[in-house]
Amino acid sequence: MSADTGPERHPRDRLRPELGLADATLLVVSGVIGSGIFLTPGAIADHLPHPGAILAAWLAGGLLSLAGALANAELGAMFPRAGGDYVYLREAFHPAAGFLVGWLSFFVIYAGTIATLAAGFAASLAHFVPLGPDAQRAAAVALVVAASALNYVGVRWGARANNATAALKILALGAFALLGPVFGHGSAANLQPLLGDLSGVSLAGFGLALSPVLFSYLGWNSSVYVASEIRDPGRNVPRSLFLGVAVCTAIYLLVNAVYLYALPVAALRGEADAGQAAAKALFGGAGGTLVALFVLASILGTLNATVLVGPRIAYAMAIDGLFFRGVDRAHAVFRTPAVAIVVQAAVASGIVLGLGTFARALDYTTFAILLATMADVAALFRLRRTRPAQARPYRAWGYPWVPALYFAANAAVALALLAGHPRECAIGLAMALAGLPFYLLFARGARAAVR
Repeated sequence: MSADTGPERHPRDRLRPELGLADATLLVVSGVIGSGIFLTPGAIADHLPHPGAILAAWLAGGLLSLAGALANAELGAMFPRAGGDYVYLREAFHPAAGFLVGWLSFFVIYAGTIATLAAGFAASLAHFVPLGPDAQRAAAVALVVAASALNYVGVRWGARANNATAALKILALGAFALLGPVFGHGSAANLQPLLGDLSGVSLAGFGLALSPVLFSYLGWNSSVYVASEIRDPGRNVPRSLFLGVAVCTAIYLLVNAVYLYALPVAALRGEADAGQAAAKALFGGAGGTLVALFVLASILGTLNATVLVGPRIAYAMAIDGLFFRGVDRAHAVFRTPAVAIVVQAAVASGIVLGLGTFARALDYTTFAILLATMADVAALFRLRRTRPAQARPYRAWGYPWVPALYFAANAAVALALLAGHPRECAIGLAMALAGLPFYLLFARGARAAVR
């Protein structure tokens, strides 16, 4: 592509642009709001001394995500293609850089997240319906297959299911944030000190607290992966990122304020399911049961959004000749990346059957995402220098200072993770580097095909 060309689709992309701004925004919302808002607040409270610091961590996570969205909005509008950061790193640096990020994203982050969500859903379902370990695994695989089949028959069907579950999340969490203080049995004293002594907050502790916060914000860039299926992507990709991040940040701050109204920080620390514990404290046992049911619905929505997004990464690599043969095929009728969807379902199902259940939040996943988003910012800076004449329907606000601050903040969190959890971070790096031999194999095949 020459330096003066505008945004364009990949010439081999056969996916159909069927998604509007609302679809793309709700994809971001559904991709972000899953189990994290219920399961991570206890771990965050372990590292922070008072309510004000906890709310500041959630606000910082939202602002970091917004800063990342500013950079991704420019890149997504420049390259309205399937694949997200795989495309940006390929265009800015080298196909190998894009491939390694795409490899890690598809096989570890997306397939692993799908397996984790499905296994978590089956385990939560066992609280209501008696299910043994084998039955739980079978239920998890059935859920993966069902969500994949829904997205196989058309992006519109997947988007409709996603829109419904995202709207349910917004309404349910909004009702919880409103009704908790009005009718619940909490105490405003639990929110004190809202502005406590900052000397009790160490940078290392705040950085470690940001790891589960950022895990809970993962998915804020969901719409960039389906950019070639969004109508008017130069306009709607940036708007979907900003609107989605704003909605999620507002919800997270309100819900965490209600958690702290329901439970003092000491009671919140180490709590495995803060949502259920806060609901029980506010409304009794019935409240806990309702939240448990809502967690199931929320996991379903996030699972569907993840199933929708993940195959576009493998599809984007395949149409460049950098993935297994046949994964570049789009269904003749449904115009979906059908083979990539099947491959993802098979990988996720294999993970469920081979390993059973997973920890709900993997530090190496967060570490890998931090590295990928830092690479996106580096791609933004390089493309501003190497392709200044290329059309940019949206230009990142605050450039170069806001992207630079975002890069520095993510680097600080990554260093805190590396110091606090070196084993998990090393696993993430090893999984990325494991893709290098495959890249060499695929690149050799692509060169041979050109000859």
